[in-house]
Amino acid sequence: MRAWFLSAGLGLLLLSQGAMAGTVLIVGDSISAAFGLDTRVGWVSLLEQRLKAEGYTDKVVNASISGDTSAGGQARLPALLAEHKPELVILELGGNDGLRGQQPAQLQQNLSSMIDSSRAAGARVLLLGMQIPPNYGPRYTTAFKEVYSHLAEEKKVPFVPFFLEGVGGVPGLMQADGLH
Repeated sequence: MRAWFLSAGLGLLLLSQGAMAGTVLIVGDSISAAFGLDTRVGWVSLLEQRLKAEGYTDKVVNASISGDTSAGGQARLPALLAEHKPELVILELGGNDGLRGQQPAQLQQNLSSMIDSSRAAGARVLLLGMQIPPNYGPRYTTAFKEVYSHLAEEKKVPFVPFFLEGVGGVPGLMQADGLH
């Protein structure tokens, strides 16, 4: 799994449309906060290690909080932008919105606002999509999944359709709770 996160981290950098010498701000939930892991092996830390090994001078700031929702990230983002002045903002939020059954339209509104705020602060944005278990039925699950592709198209931001592709739901790669 460590190798997957390393290559995913490098892929995220490439998706950000080029190397930079600045700050990368990650605003996410438990997936980015390395819930249940030693933070040194979480994807954000591995991205930072890989950047340094490749000679990049980017500073990586992980502002992720386990359990966070898009509303929580939206509320925290203005202060994070002012403090860190990032070149790139990576948004990895929505999983907890979906697990709580919150309306996909609200998730879309919150993420849209975060994209707009990030751009207004001069940052590029990379959107990491999430998918949720089918607990709420196919209509909800589909609407949730489509939030990310709709936003990427509407806002013209690069995105990863399902950040945990190839890992999510695969026994042996997930923690015992099946979510992390």
